[in-house]
Amino acid sequence: MSGETEAVSLSGTPTTAELAAVSNEEETRILSDAIRSLPPQAVKDLLNSEVCIACILRLFGFREHFHFRSSISSSMLHSVLGESEHLEHYGILAGSKSGEELEVQQIVCRMCLGILQYLYRNDKGILVQKLSADGLAASIDEMIKQDGHEIDGFSLELSVPPVLLEHDNAVWSYMKKRYGQEVGIAEETSKCVSVKDALKLAITYPIENMLDVKSSSIPSSFRIRLTYSQTKPSSSMAKSPGETNGSCKRRKTADVNGVPVRSSNFSGDQKSSEPCNFPLEKVNEPYYLALVCCRTPIYIGGRYLKFSRNVSQTRWIIDDERKGESSVEEIIGSSILPACQGDSYKFHAAGREDIDVRMLGSGRPFMVEVQNARRVPSEAIIKETETKINSLEEKLVAVKNLKLEVNNGWGLMHEGESEKQKQYCSLVWISRTLEDEDVQTITASKDMKVLQRTPIRVLHRRSPLEREKIIHWMKVERVAGSSQYFLLHLCTQAGTYIKEFVHGDFGRTNPSIGSILGCRAEILQLDVTDVKMDGF
Repeated sequence: MSGETEAVSLSGTPTTAELAAVSNEEETRILSDAIRSLPPQAVKDLLNSEVCIACILRLFGFREHFHFRSSISSSMLHSVLGESEHLEHYGILAGSKSGEELEVQQIVCRMCLGILQYLYRNDKGILVQKLSADGLAASIDEMIKQDGHEIDGFSLELSVPPVLLEHDNAVWSYMKKRYGQEVGIAEETSKCVSVKDALKLAITYPIENMLDVKSSSIPSSFRIRLTYSQTKPSSSMAKSPGETNGSCKRRKTADVNGVPVRSSNFSGDQKSSEPCNFPLEKVNEPYYLALVCCRTPIYIGGRYLKFSRNVSQTRWIIDDERKGESSVEEIIGSSILPACQGDSYKFHAAGREDIDVRMLGSGRPFMVEVQNARRVPSEAIIKETETKINSLEEKLVAVKNLKLEVNNGWGLMHEGESEKQKQYCSLVWISRTLEDEDVQTITASKDMKVLQRTPIRVLHRRSPLEREKIIHWMKVERVAGSSQYFLLHLCTQAGTYIKEFVHGDFGRTNPSIGSILGCRAEILQLDVTDVKMDGF
């Protein structure tokens, strides 16, 4: 055979419905045409070098999912190549009916190391062989359904060792040198398909068909990740697929049947730090496959109120001893987690109050980050969860405006920690009688700048810094029957230490209520009454 070899494909770009309508006979015909279009001697050469038929097809630029999804019968190869011994050992099977596991022990392809033969070791080290891509897709489908995930789409993520590209370059270099123009490869390197993209082409449609949902070329909230490695996968591979390095750059892709495909750019002239020679080294073991199906974190947000002075914001354990009777984190999280059927949760809030400080008024904005949620709760379920929390017998905590956060809630949370205004009410005692002049002095102060060094009480866990904060306004409410007690209402910049602003912290906060009034001042109780933030 001479001249360029053209890849056989369906006319145009078929839709999923058209793909579903293609019969097994049509797939067989397409594969048969593809095989017959290849140069027989080159195919025999590669087969004898223990390269599987799927790798041969991708080297010659075939990129329909049929070329990699279905098994290829030995009779089809016999009709093109003539009689040959043990064709079935090279990924050429005597039949293709389902995705069940094989009984025949295959020779591991030296090029893809079993990936396109659907041959691998699982996380327990057991050797697994699938008849076709449908068999691998069925394993994924079973895992998702057993785990109870409710999904409306997915992203497929594949990771293969980089040495496979070196294998491709070595084989391509050999073919170019050995056969040259005879097999039409001189200018065809850009048409080759990588192992990763061939596998994605093969399994995407069967997964879509079994799950009855569509895959997405952009990152979806539900990820299916297949990681092939030379060593047994560690527990770190079970992390959420969303936990990836954002600095990774993707090469440009083109869509084939709705599946993004990268050009491999195989070239015999391309140099590698450790170039591979042809024939490639014989391998006896396929790669390990770690399969992870997981949803990226979802966020349920709102505002919480804390009515107790013995409840911390987060779980507080010191020397195996719990501080406080409970925590806001546990009360809210223990109700939200089962509503989402997730693995675990993390609690985030716009700032925090001390354990002895109540959170009243509008409440403090918060979000619960749920890991690997099996379902995204509906508005009705979220409303039920809010009612459940607010109906707890102890009445320690309540929530309001609970909802699924889908936009910029995370950014608003961090912004609210330091940039928004917060209002407080504190019960203050001073060492002398409160005069009318004192009240006027306090209430007349507007946008007063205060310098605060890190409080002594938190120096063990905070850096020793000096911060400038603003007290926007203050109001004084006298306590009936007492001349030394009063309620101080104030609005401050977020991050202001209110307790220290009252008593001065031995001069580390200046000015303070004590220095303004020229006497000793102590704060007896403190409540947060408002956290001004839009979006919650």
